Amino acid sequence: MGKIILTGDRPTGRLHVGHYVGSLKRRVELQDSGEFDEIYIMIADAQALTDNADNPEKVRQNIIEVALDYLACGLDPAKSVLFIQSQIPELCEMTFYYMDLVTVSRLQRNPTVKSEIQMRNFEASIPVGFFTYPISQAADITAFKATTVPVGEDQAPMIEQTREIVHKFNSVYGDTLVEPDILLPDNKACLRLPGIDGKAKMSKSLGNCIYLSDTEAEVKKKIMSMFTDPNHLRVEDPGQVEGNPVFIYLDAFCRDGHFAEYLPDYKNLDELKAHYMRGGLGDVKVKKFLNNVLQDELRPIRERRKEIAQDIPAVYQILEEGSRKAKAKAAETLAEMKRAMKINYFEDKELIAEQAERFRSETD
Repeated sequence: MGKIILTGDRPTGRLHVGHYVGSLKRRVELQDSGEFDEIYIMIADAQALTDNADNPEKVRQNIIEVALDYLACGLDPAKSVLFIQSQIPELCEMTFYYMDLVTVSRLQRNPTVKSEIQMRNFEASIPVGFFTYPISQAADITAFKATTVPVGEDQAPMIEQTREIVHKFNSVYGDTLVEPDILLPDNKACLRLPGIDGKAKMSKSLGNCIYLSDTEAEVKKKIMSMFTDPNHLRVEDPGQVEGNPVFIYLDAFCRDGHFAEYLPDYKNLDELKAHYMRGGLGDVKVKKFLNNVLQDELRPIRERRKEIAQDIPAVYQILEEGSRKAKAKAAETLAEMKRAMKINYFEDKELIAEQAERFRSETD
């Protein structure tokens, strides 16, 4: 069996640096490694509609934003299949069958679902589609027989639920589906990048993001306004680096070479942290350094995005072709599932012949 990747993003806005360090950058590395036989990257518009059903235009408009971010970051349609979730109807049918294998109480215990419901104030009125999206996500993953799912740490409970569904299906109907493995970022700082306001998670809905497509001026403005150690009031005060968003971002993006270019007073990040902790280093100086580091990372992405955006019809063509390939793959898996479940009535010639013989013998 080949090694296959499935991953994706909800098109509820442009992608931000949390997406980039959490999974996007890694996807490009995995794509270019030659280690995987197939790579599927999904724009999860159907999933986005579970909590945006009253605003479909928002989802519709952001399809192209996410596609541009994908291509600008280096995802290559010659190596990866880029597709739109809603264009693969087989995923809906698979979700329907998986619903029979999961209890309501199990969904209620899913930590990701619980936190997302809380964040969206859905406690009193949860849309069924939103409540059951771990099942939909299981369909997305298993439709392509993904062996590997590169995601952020917050998605680990979702992958675990997929594995449970696969195990249940295979135990009831026979070995058909593949249990996926989660692939987390190597850099611990990338597991969950905080928002610029210091909140635990960078989120489009919270408005605390640095977007991949932000202008140089917008990036700088956001960095200079970032939350730091609230007790580091004066330059001479000792500062806290643990839990400090500025230093978490430096952990995620900074390399030793950045110091030689932008902050030659220090050899590496450890030296900078030590100075900050003992006092005598101001937040402004550290933020200016972070700005240089982040601009280095984002500049080529921003420039590629601008160039690709000159031919939007070509981007839609990439998505259409990718969706066609993804549909063919999902159809193969669904056909295997229906054979295993014995609901492939019209292609089961043995069943038809057997029933014909039974009714002939009853009338003789």
